Amino acid sequence: MGKHIGILTAGGDSPGLNAAIRGIGKTAFSMYDMQVTGIYDGFRGLMENRITRLSSENLSGILTQGGTILGTSREKPHKMQVTGKQVDMTDVIVENYHKHHFDALVCIGGGGTQKNAFNLLKKGLNIITLPKTIDNDIYGTDASIGFDTALGIAVEAIDRLHSTAHSHHRIIIVEIMGHNAGWLTLGAGISGGADVILIPEIPYDIKVVAEAILQRDRAGKHFSIVAVAEGAMSKDSEFKIERLKKNKQDIKDEIKQNKIDKKIKNLTDKVKGGTLQLARQLERLTNIESRVTILGHLQRGGIPSAFDRLIATKLGSSCPRLIEEGRFGVLVAVRGEGVNPVPLEDIVGKRKVVPPGHPWIESARSVGTCLGDTLR
Repeated sequence: MGKHIGILTAGGDSPGLNAAIRGIGKTAFSMYDMQVTGIYDGFRGLMENRITRLSSENLSGILTQGGTILGTSREKPHKMQVTGKQVDMTDVIVENYHKHHFDALVCIGGGGTQKNAFNLLKKGLNIITLPKTIDNDIYGTDASIGFDTALGIAVEAIDRLHSTAHSHHRIIIVEIMGHNAGWLTLGAGISGGADVILIPEIPYDIKVVAEAILQRDRAGKHFSIVAVAEGAMSKDSEFKIERLKKNKQDIKDEIKQNKIDKKIKNLTDKVKGGTLQLARQLERLTNIESRVTILGHLQRGGIPSAFDRLIATKLGSSCPRLIEEGRFGVLVAVRGEGVNPVPLEDIVGKRKVVPPGHPWIESARSVGTCLGDTLR
């Protein structure tokens, strides 16, 4: 018998997770005679010893399924809810890893999962990670499992909202996931023909947005589609947050610093829940009826796209080879048409955001899309 692999999925669910699990398992069985164990509900399942033996039979038919057959959770090894308290269960997880005689643990997840996996790596565990997030913000990889499917869902939603916006001469605001990175909103907005796209990387001026909509109205286009990321913020909010951060740097008292942190958090929370306020502001400034559609978890559900199945299979099938070669402590990243193992220490704590001069930004501006910072 070959090596023994443990697999867990952590963080939010995402289309393509099952394809990745299948890719790991089937390659491990057929190419390397490895044993594969699935761990239920992320790191918590490893802490609680909730596992299942995987085989070719129970991996059959899962390629097209959304979600994850292993379940998931957002709990962190060092902050786990136990009897109503947050407890560091890292040592228990390490103990259980050795108890099951794992030769490697594959962690599939987003930025938080990469960080948690890296901490386990520092405890001596053999770790390999795969990138999964619909936000596409994991540093070091060209693409993440789930992004393409979520992009297609968001584009379809915008396509469908065009007809009602046009028929009722309304502003339709579509809130798309993305607290810190605008890849999903930007991609969906361009592909869906949104007239305004607001992303976290480009703070917007509400008056610029309103004027862009009024220019369309004066030109005889009596409706507008606004694609907004849930983490998009106005220039005014950005200024207030940056001023609070600067004030914190000048203060040495820890209690006062904590108070400033709370103010920053409260203001950030308001920004991330500000789509309804955005609609009210635009209605007031333009005198055009506005409606809001929040896509929410709809973007994470359903059957994975062909592209997500492809990259998930490609990433998953690479894991057993890396394990056989003894290459641990890496994220298996998408690089061009292939995959490339990237050291976790090089990507943990970093986020891939939309850079100012990215081709998608330039394309949006070229076709006259307002990004909230300036009129064309």
